[in-house]
Amino acid sequence: MLAFAGTGALARDGSFEITRTEAQWRAMLSDAEYAVLREEETETPFTSPLNDETRKGFYHCKGCDLPVYSSKHKYDSGTGWPSFWKSMPDAVGTKPDNTLFATRTEVHCSRCGSHFGHIFDDGPEPTGKRHCLNGVSLKFMTTA
Repeated sequence: MLAFAGTGALARDGSFEITRTEAQWRAMLSDAEYAVLREEETETPFTSPLNDETRKGFYHCKGCDLPVYSSKHKYDSGTGWPSFWKSMPDAVGTKPDNTLFATRTEVHCSRCGSHFGHIFDDGPEPTGKRHCLNGVSLKFMTTA
């Protein structure tokens, strides 16, 4: 079994609190959303409208609507993907990703397992982390 960090939403059998069949995921997500959230693809940089989102609010998982990131922790990393220096408490899990030349840290929803992107060690203080996310995996909700 893969090692996951986060809330413990990943049960001993490898399942998450919210699970769906492949057909259910395909019915609720667009092709682009499905490719990112369920197949761990990466959207083209500089294409997400969330790159330019500056209002106060929360970014929710498109797979299960869990609030996963706050606008308070968002910053412009210049990479072309929405970036945050930390997530909401217990909202994300991580696992090693060895699909490229170096090991990266994959980040996903702790409740449904949907892929968000990767975490790098080149972010701003106070964490030094850059959560580099696919905008298509998130839904922004403003706060009053």
